[in-house]
Amino acid sequence: MEARMKSQANPDVMTAIQHLYKAIHASGVDPLVLGLVHLRASQINGCSPCVFAGVAAAKKHGETDERLHNVVAWRETPFFTEAERAALALTEAATRIQDGAPGVTDEIWDAAAAHFDEGQLSAINLEIALTNFFNRINRTIREQAGKTW
Repeated sequence: MEARMKSQANPDVMTAIQHLYKAIHASGVDPLVLGLVHLRASQINGCSPCVFAGVAAAKKHGETDERLHNVVAWRETPFFTEAERAALALTEAATRIQDGAPGVTDEIWDAAAAHFDEGQLSAINLEIALTNFFNRINRTIREQAGKTW
């Protein structure tokens, strides 16, 4: 499969995205949690370039292969903290918005709110949304794995 577009993104769009990332990372959320959120949403959406880039970025922040290989099955493993599990559950619920999906239930939100303050929840929610944004663009244009932007 070949990518449908080869041009670079609009510089104004890239500047706006950089501002969003700056706000997300200034929130006090552990970069490893944000990396898990990004990776899980990208796995759900089948976005190979974001999975590739997410793994590379997580490793730069010290993430282990053991945990990275098990994000897809996080519920069945002992490798994640309760806070990470809450963030992953929120990620899945916010990402899976197909017809009839329950979305983010009060139970899921309350579990995340038990571990993160409002500013952190806002940043996690923005990370989920931004990841889904990129996943959809990449799937549409058939962007290929192998880039880390």
